[in-house]
Amino acid sequence: MPDTLRIALAQFNPHEGAIRHNADRILALRAEAARAGADLVLTPEFSIAGYPPEDLVRKPAFQAECDAAIVRLAEATADGGPGLVVGGPWKNGGQLHNALFLLDGGEIRARRAKHELPNYGVFDDKRVFDPGPAPGPVVFRGVRLGLMICEDWWFQSVSETLAESGAEMLLSINGSPFEAGKSTFRVDLAVSRVVENNLPFLFLNQVCGQDELVFDGNSFVLNADRSLAVVLPGFQEAMVMTDWTRGTTGWRCEPQAIPAPMSREEQIWRAMVLGLRDYVEKNRFPGVVLGLSGGIDSALTAACAVDALGPDRVRCVMMPSPYTSHESLEDAEGCARLLGVRYDTVNIGAAMEAFAGMLAPAFGNRPPDITEENLQSRIRGVTLMAMSNKFGDMLLTTGNKSEMSTGYATLYGDMCGGYSVLKDLYKTTVFALSWWRNANHLPDLLGPSGAVMPQRVITKPPSAELKPDQKDQDSLPPYDELDAILEGIVEHERSVDELVERGHDRATVVRVWKMLDRAEYKRRQAPPGVKIGPRAFGRDRRYPITNGFTALVS
Repeated sequence: MPDTLRIALAQFNPHEGAIRHNADRILALRAEAARAGADLVLTPEFSIAGYPPEDLVRKPAFQAECDAAIVRLAEATADGGPGLVVGGPWKNGGQLHNALFLLDGGEIRARRAKHELPNYGVFDDKRVFDPGPAPGPVVFRGVRLGLMICEDWWFQSVSETLAESGAEMLLSINGSPFEAGKSTFRVDLAVSRVVENNLPFLFLNQVCGQDELVFDGNSFVLNADRSLAVVLPGFQEAMVMTDWTRGTTGWRCEPQAIPAPMSREEQIWRAMVLGLRDYVEKNRFPGVVLGLSGGIDSALTAACAVDALGPDRVRCVMMPSPYTSHESLEDAEGCARLLGVRYDTVNIGAAMEAFAGMLAPAFGNRPPDITEENLQSRIRGVTLMAMSNKFGDMLLTTGNKSEMSTGYATLYGDMCGGYSVLKDLYKTTVFALSWWRNANHLPDLLGPSGAVMPQRVITKPPSAELKPDQKDQDSLPPYDELDAILEGIVEHERSVDELVERGHDRATVVRVWKMLDRAEYKRRQAPPGVKIGPRAFGRDRRYPITNGFTALVS
C-alpha cells in the first residue's frame, strides 16, 4: 500500500451541455497534472456536461454523448498517468443516476451514484435522477477512497457509511451554488464530518455562471485534526496539487498558504461579475447594452458589466425625457466617462409626443396618470431593444430586488432585457456595493482602478423621473424599512404579526405584503439574474399568481 499520494484538484469552469469541449478541458487538465506528478485528478460534479443539467439529461442522445466522452477519458488513462474522477449521467438498468466515475488504467474502475438527491430551493435532482444506494469506498492504487457527490456529504449517514466500510479519506465532488457567506458554512459543516469520522475531508467545487446560478469554487481540504490545509481561490479556475502522506494515524494533507477571506461585498461583486461574464460569453453575445439613467442601479450595472467584459464591450444609452433632470444628464455622462464605455443619447421626447397624439382619440378627456409614466418606460424599452437587435448586444436589465418585490417596475419597459445582475440585490445592498466598488478595485477584473460613478449618484434621492419632482419614496416606504420587511417575508416567511413584533408598523407591513403578492405576475416575466441570497425569485421562490391568501392580512 502506498504511503504518499498526490491529488490534483481541478476546479474548472465547464460549459453546460458542451460535452466534447468539457472532455477536452479535462484531458488538458490531466496532462498538466501529469507533468506535475499527480496520481489522481478530481473534477467537479457532472463535470462532463456541467451541473445542473436539468431536462437535458432526459435526452437519450445527451446520455449517449456523455457515455462516449467518459469512455474516451477512460481510454486516455491507459498511458499510466494520473487516474481521473469525473461526474456525469449513469444509465443503470431502468434508472438514471447522477454519478461519478473512477477512471484508471484505460478502464472505468468504479461507479458511484449520488445517494441524497436535493429537491429544495434551486435543486430538482429528484425530478430527473434516481437515487443510488449508500456508497462504499472505491480502491485506487491501494487507497480506499470515500467518494461522494455534493449533497451526500451534507448528511451524516453517507460519510459514516463510508468510514465504517473502511474509507481512509472522504472526498466530495460538488456543484454547490454560491450564496453570500456560504463558503464559511461549508467549512463549518465539513468540520462536523471530520469530527464524526476522524478522517480528512476534501471538497471540490465547480466554478462558473450557469443562468441564474453562480458556482464559486472555494474548494478546500481539512485534515483529520480539523485544520484547514488547502483553500482554492473563489470565483476563478484553479488546479492545485495536494500532497498526502500516510502516517500512524492515517492520511494527512501537506498544508499550503491559505488566501485571505473575501469581504461579503467582494463575494457578491465577484458572483455578479462571473455570472454575467459566463452568460454573455457562453451564449456568444458580442457585448451588452443598457440604459444609463444617471441613477444608482444603472450605474452599478454598468460598472459590473465593465469589470466582467471590459469597456469596449459595453454600450450605454441615455434616453432623456422632459422630466430628466440636469443632474441626471451630468451623472450619466460622468459614469460613462469614468468607465470608458461608449455613450449614446437618444431623446424620447418626440416618441412621447407621437404616442400622446396617437392615443388621444382613444383616451378622450381622461387626465394623465401612471399610464403616461409607464409609456415612457416602454418607449425606452423599445429603444434599447432596437439597439440590441441592430448591434447584437444583449440588453441588460437594471432593476433591483426591492423594485421587483413591490412591482415598482414596468413590464415591457425597464424590465426588458436578457439578464439582470441586480435581480437578487435589495436596494440597501445596491447602495453598499456602490460605495464599496468606488473605493475598491480588483486587479484581475477589467474595470478602472478608481471610482466607477460620481458620488452624487449614490447620495441623491432615487427617482424614476417619469413626472416632475418624482422620488421613489413617494410610492414606497424608506428603503431601510422596506428591505427589512421584504427580507422578513421573502427570505424568512415571517408573518405580519412577527414583523410587527420586530418593530414594524402593521399598516406598512400589510401594504408591502400586498405589493409583493400583486407583483408575482411581473416576476414570472422577468429575465434571469444572479442568485446572491438564500431565496431568489424564480428557482427558489415559486408562488401562484392567482392567490387569495392576501385576504388573511387585510
